[in-house]
Amino acid sequence: MTSIPPPRPRTRVGPGTHSVRLLRLAVLLAVMVVSVTSAAAEPPRAYGVLTGTLVRTDHGLIRGAAHGSYVTFDGIPYAAPPTGRLRWQEPAPAAAWQGVRDATVPASRCVQMPMPGMEGVSGSEDCLYLNVTVPSARPPAGERRPVLVWLHGGAFLGGSGGDYGAERLAVRGDTLVVTVNYRLGVFGYFGHRALGSAPPFGLADQQAALRWVRANAERFGGDPGAVTLFGESAGALSICAHLTSPRAAGLFQKAVLQSGSCLMSFPPGALGPGTAAYEPFATEHDVQDSGARAARELGCAANDDARVLACLREQSTERLATTQIMQSFNRPAFGNSLLPTAPGESLASGRFHRVPLLQGTNHDEMRMFVGQSLTAYPLRTEEDYHARLSDAFGPAGAAVASRYPAARYPTPALAWSAALTDRSLTCTTLQAAREIATKAPRTPLYGYEFNDPDAPVLTGLPPHADLPYGAAHGFELPYLFSSVPTQQPLTEAQGTLSDRMIDYWASFAHTGNPNTPGAPRWPVLRTTGPVLSLAPGPGAIRAYDAYDAHHCAFWHGAHTPMGPGLSPL
Repeated sequence: MTSIPPPRPRTRVGPGTHSVRLLRLAVLLAVMVVSVTSAAAEPPRAYGVLTGTLVRTDHGLIRGAAHGSYVTFDGIPYAAPPTGRLRWQEPAPAAAWQGVRDATVPASRCVQMPMPGMEGVSGSEDCLYLNVTVPSARPPAGERRPVLVWLHGGAFLGGSGGDYGAERLAVRGDTLVVTVNYRLGVFGYFGHRALGSAPPFGLADQQAALRWVRANAERFGGDPGAVTLFGESAGALSICAHLTSPRAAGLFQKAVLQSGSCLMSFPPGALGPGTAAYEPFATEHDVQDSGARAARELGCAANDDARVLACLREQSTERLATTQIMQSFNRPAFGNSLLPTAPGESLASGRFHRVPLLQGTNHDEMRMFVGQSLTAYPLRTEEDYHARLSDAFGPAGAAVASRYPAARYPTPALAWSAALTDRSLTCTTLQAAREIATKAPRTPLYGYEFNDPDAPVLTGLPPHADLPYGAAHGFELPYLFSSVPTQQPLTEAQGTLSDRMIDYWASFAHTGNPNTPGAPRWPVLRTTGPVLSLAPGPGAIRAYDAYDAHHCAFWHGAHTPMGPGLSPL
């Protein structure tokens, strides 16, 4: 029996140390300028902190905002604006500034399609900024707080670091939290022969932000040698990429992946009849082909690559961000210096960074996606259900229907959601865990399942009488971040669960082990389990066999050809 470790120690200083529907669903997951003023420069004091809200970064002085128990520093540039000739180039260094830069308001989000109910494109190409949240109380002399770096979700098409209020993770967890903007859609994942073997620009942005953290964390009282990278959905998929990227070596020491694994994929029809299968990473060839088609649509087709690229860079932000073009580029390419091979292949061959990992999914992941497809594609009868199974799984649909009979569920929509959740997210995540545990048995690995059937519904999601959302995709976010909007507040029991989750996440950031005094023990994840079920109420946080509960042996069976991303074990 593993004992619960003592209270978290602070880290001591050391030496070094594909459709519009998918877009709109993804943007919902993301959940809902900078000015320069002159001031006389003061000599730097310890750790770069001059006052509670004045910090000297490696590029200049910034002034943040005090909020009682915590301080925020928003809209800090970590790279130059990727505009003009820097569009579709790797992030360049940000320019230094004179005087004191205001850091009290988050910068513009990166260009993205509008939230539901809004018109027009939102955001700016000048968006490579990050935000820092830190407790007001300084750590004792000679000590540093661990750093949590958040990568938001949104299918690589939407979201912003400024959407996530991190004060509870910072204050209750005694951590420094950084949230990051990174390029999205056509601006972040475009490819073309004229660009050569360019890396995914959005992923390169994230690595540039991590380099900024390494250079500046100590100035905010953080430990640059104790960085935990954590993210949800597309943010978790980004972490898969960094786990297998040679260029990410040493940029982070721990990782948390929420609802996104290196093997995640959707079968055909998952988002409605006729929708294509989806894998989150693409070959360089496929991305360049998409880029050539986009160039022709924009009138930039030419035999001379330099002229094509010049024409593309002359296009307006608004024209590039049209629905058809923007949504064509939401998959990071592999086959380049940042991501040499597909993350799933790297995982299977053991080519990944050995860092402590915490990963998990939500019990009802796909209910959110299915719910959003019901208006266009009703799923009311058993015939509707069998049609969906046939569309997604072909001849194997009958075997899936036997494992998930419609009569076992209150509605056919719930049966369909359960099958998709198990196949596309839960079991692929556990399969990734098995690869990690097999190839790197000494790597600390912990699994969870967020399992609150009454989790508050995210703002903007319509009700569906035949499909309660339960613990759907993204529904754990309000338990970690204060500013994620929901249709109802957390109950007292849910607030207690939120505290537990923050304690677990922070303990992992401090020690590489999520266990914390007074909380139910979190077991190490082996090849198939167990994971920790996270739910409100007495005794609801407990070890849980997700592999068996989600029929993963069935999905991993050689007799069930389930399509891309899920091969037999």
